Amino acid sequence: MPPNLPRLEVVPGDLSAYARGNTGIDYVHRFESGKAGPHVLINALTHGNEICGMVAATHLLDTGVRPRIGTLTVSFAHVEAYNAFDAQKPFENRQLVHNLNRIWSDEWLEGPEDSPELRRARALRPVVAAADHILDLHSTSQDVVPFWVYPAFKRNADVALAIGRPSVHLVMPKGLGSGTPLIQHGRHGEDEGPAGAALVAECGQHFLQATADMAVGVTLDFLGHFGLIEREPQPAPEAPRRFELLETRMVKTPEFRFVRPLLGFEVFAKDELIAIDGDEEIRAPCDECTVLMPARVPIVGREAVYLTRPL
Repeated sequence: MPPNLPRLEVVPGDLSAYARGNTGIDYVHRFESGKAGPHVLINALTHGNEICGMVAATHLLDTGVRPRIGTLTVSFAHVEAYNAFDAQKPFENRQLVHNLNRIWSDEWLEGPEDSPELRRARALRPVVAAADHILDLHSTSQDVVPFWVYPAFKRNADVALAIGRPSVHLVMPKGLGSGTPLIQHGRHGEDEGPAGAALVAECGQHFLQATADMAVGVTLDFLGHFGLIEREPQPAPEAPRRFELLETRMVKTPEFRFVRPLLGFEVFAKDELIAIDGDEEIRAPCDECTVLMPARVPIVGREAVYLTRPL
């Protein structure tokens, strides 16, 4: 194995058997119970190399999970990027052109630009809009504890706290600041109105079996919470740790560098230097500033790091 490559405990498989679906949209499968209840969307592969979602989605389809009430939709979002996986370069198929999880605004979806991600988002738009509740399954480049990510709406916090795992929460009072994610598309991005819960679960490092196991477990917990399946009581969760997103810093220059190697969840004192980006210094905006999702390899125009504070 070349140096600096991660351990690949879980790798992509052939998804062609799931391509047709039953909705008229490739790789989207919908199951209706015929009984009143919520419509829940389980979304996988928003990023091509975040394999845990594929494991959870195929688990639902392969084991014949069907809703007792309401409607279940299972989607594989970015199969084109997924199929570009190269074990020698396992981080490079996250996206092909655009970040599929930052283009869910009307400005992007109704705009003139074209890319594999925009074409797929436009195709999936009615799927996302139809769902009452959304679980979008993700993973991280570094081996850090799993965590929820969600807009700071009470409906989201209530669901994440009720489910219990992951016990770490990243709360976004003002969105990401770097684009519109799938979980904030349309009514799901509004505090008022009829929207249900829409959350991301970051389940662990991309290629670890424990991450895939977490994705399956959280998916079943999510469906159980809304009554679509029967779910045995789970072990008592750890006390929640919640962080508020203060700033999303982008990589502006090829000279971007962190002052020391970061994996995520490192803590900085107010005004302590975190990174240098050309002539700009990135310093902690508060005491106990906790960094999340530091870029493994900084790329100009992409996110560098989330700066948060504990709640």
